[in-house]
Amino acid sequence: MERTLIGDLGGHIGETILISGWVDVRRDQGKMVFFDFRDRSGLVQGVVLPASAAMEMAKDVRNEYVVRVEGVVNKRPEKNVQAGKQNGGLELEIKGIEVLSVAEPLPFDTDADINLDTMLDYRPLTIRREREKAIFKVQHEIISGFREYLDKNGFTEFQAPKLVGDDAEGGAGVFKVEYFKDRSAYLATSPQLYKQMMVGAFERVYATGPQFRAEKHATTRHLNEISMLDFEMGFIEDHTEVMRMIEGALRHITDRLARRAGDAFAATGASLPLLPESFPVLKLREAQKILGISPEPDLEPEHERRICEWAQKERGSDFIFITHYPVSKRPFYTMEDPEDPGFTKSFDLLFRGVEILSGSQRVHEYGVLTEKIRAKGLNPEKFSFYLMAFKYGMPPHGGIGMGLERLTQKYLGLDNVKEATLFPRDMNRIDVLLSSSIPDESDSDI
Repeated sequence: MERTLIGDLGGHIGETILISGWVDVRRDQGKMVFFDFRDRSGLVQGVVLPASAAMEMAKDVRNEYVVRVEGVVNKRPEKNVQAGKQNGGLELEIKGIEVLSVAEPLPFDTDADINLDTMLDYRPLTIRREREKAIFKVQHEIISGFREYLDKNGFTEFQAPKLVGDDAEGGAGVFKVEYFKDRSAYLATSPQLYKQMMVGAFERVYATGPQFRAEKHATTRHLNEISMLDFEMGFIEDHTEVMRMIEGALRHITDRLARRAGDAFAATGASLPLLPESFPVLKLREAQKILGISPEPDLEPEHERRICEWAQKERGSDFIFITHYPVSKRPFYTMEDPEDPGFTKSFDLLFRGVEILSGSQRVHEYGVLTEKIRAKGLNPEKFSFYLMAFKYGMPPHGGIGMGLERLTQKYLGLDNVKEATLFPRDMNRIDVLLSSSIPDESDSDI
């Protein structure tokens, strides 16, 4: 008999079927034994009746046993229907159980309220919980929505290298790799330079994948290994064209989540974001004026939270663009606004109190770019491979880099970015805590 997925049982009422999965819960009630079984498609309740031949096989089966179950799909009596619950209108009458793998008792209750360190220390097990599965179901839909939208808009995905040479962006905050003879190499902090090179061939490109930051942070919003969603697009008029593209992508992602991840949002108690007709846009100086703070090169975390509260209240939006950061604050490849000297055609997008991406129009003229590299105290010769693309003709272009974990965190209203990271890497943890004596910094310290 072929396996039937639990999510498809509604189409097999009255039939004898075979399911495979895990025992999620075992309950003994009088002379009957009830089980909740789960597989990749969902949950179903099964029952072993007192006179069933399956009773002997079921007596030793416990939570997390991996089993193959034969049974009859029955409709529940009207009074026992569990409205709004998957398979709430049916029950599996168990005729036979085959144990495929036994399991030791879990070190915590499945529905226990456990702290984050315990959650991550036992990640191979806690990822089986419904809430945690929901988080990464949402993350999957975010990535799929990002790719889907850009594919529809003429972008080509490419795989950016994760080992880079001396053309790392300034060499600050990077992990050095001791391997290549007589040369320095680093783990990539961004696919930025490669995205720009690729514009010279494909015009519109995007990349997804891990990047590495050797920052000495241990906060609720920092990681040393992050997953990035990047794109770069050529033949633009200015940075606002890039802003419209990412706004469209986020609208598409939100719509996809509404259609495909409603159960996951319910499992985490989250709500979809407020989306006005267009995302509000403020220059950095305008945001600082609204907040009543002195002009600085950037916003502090508290300022990001407050301006997002303003956007939600005054503009009905959980997103807000902040533009025109000073030249001194942005990388060498960022274009200065000739109509606003000293400030750049750049932007951050804030979402529910946190910056989730940065972007800009880039410098595309070889001579200007070379001078901007020098102005940052860098040596253009170390960027010769990158500059080759510009020496032989590059169109006006721009793009963004967006953090997947932060985006997931904010969609679901999670307290810590590590909750939105399957296997977090930071200065305290590689799978398990590296030292119990290093406390997390408070959010006010970042």
